[in-house]
Amino acid sequence: MKRLLSIGTLAIALGLLSGCSLFSKDKDKPAALEAGIPSTGAVRLAWSSKGDSVNFPLGIGTAGDRFVVAGDDGSVHALNATDGREAWRAQAGSKLTAGVGSDGRFAAVVNRDNQVITFDGGKRLWAKALPTPVVAPPLVAGERVFVLTIDRQVLAFDALDGRKIWEYRRAGDALTLAKPGVLVAFKDTLVAGQGARLVGLDPVTGQLRWEATVAQPRGTNEVERLADLVGPALRVGDLICARAFQFAVGCVNAERGSSLWNRNAGGTQGVGGDAQLVVGADASDRISAWKLSNGDLAWSADQFVRRRLVEPVVIGKHVLVADYEGQVHVLDRETGKTVQRVATDGSPAVAAARVGSTALVATRNGGVFAFQAAQ
Repeated sequence: MKRLLSIGTLAIALGLLSGCSLFSKDKDKPAALEAGIPSTGAVRLAWSSKGDSVNFPLGIGTAGDRFVVAGDDGSVHALNATDGREAWRAQAGSKLTAGVGSDGRFAAVVNRDNQVITFDGGKRLWAKALPTPVVAPPLVAGERVFVLTIDRQVLAFDALDGRKIWEYRRAGDALTLAKPGVLVAFKDTLVAGQGARLVGLDPVTGQLRWEATVAQPRGTNEVERLADLVGPALRVGDLICARAFQFAVGCVNAERGSSLWNRNAGGTQGVGGDAQLVVGADASDRISAWKLSNGDLAWSADQFVRRRLVEPVVIGKHVLVADYEGQVHVLDRETGKTVQRVATDGSPAVAAARVGSTALVATRNGGVFAFQAAQ
């Protein structure tokens, strides 16, 4: 049976292995906010909304021109990206542990009873029990709901009636990370994270089509070799880029099923980017941007060290990263320099996503804040 390791447990284990403490006050003190950073200029707060608190690993659903978000109380609602108007609202009927996945019509979450629950707009359709816990948002595509369990099993359900279509399980690492993994649609292929690899699966049958390595785990024991892929991943054209925990960031050509490049850059959060850059923060919250085409380093920035950043989002000429105080930092996309800072509700940022030219940041207290380029 696979064993699961949380981020906190792993940090303690690594500290013991290295013979030093990872929790000294000086070492863990967050960087101070930069002085003289304006609150206006590059981006503007387009709209905001308030829902229930979020104490689970929220993934913001993005489909068409909508964001789909959820709260602890089981509420799920779709918001128009441009103006924040509510398109529909649904209720799971119980507290949540994972979500949200959406294709624009169907949406799916996982509750504390370890059931995947699916909605058609604001109507609840069905709920199905899952074999092992889930923390990753389900993926909804092609009238199917795909679920990645915490031990990296993949299950496929019919979106209309909840019928289980197939399951994929492979012999793999004895230890897995209790952190949302990678599950992405690519044309007619389902791409899933399995340890340090991405695998391409036939979404109809669950058969393996290809696998490609993102990182090469190394070390003398299971903890040191743990290299699970951490979501969210970035998809641009034929490329899917992801972070392998504590080892690397890399990109795979999903059309060919082959590795393109990887760079040593351990961390606990997923990556963002656009058609030119892949952007991510390492375990100390130092941000790096790599050229999508070849992995060359474009810039790095260390002004947010230990500020517990969520995954970055790129809109236009800027990179947005949000931190544990709910501060949204706006960086110049070409240099990594901070050009603006916007406060939200003071609670930790828990997720970020983009639809078109709108970036959304969600906070622990249930706030959602949408940003667009300033006119």
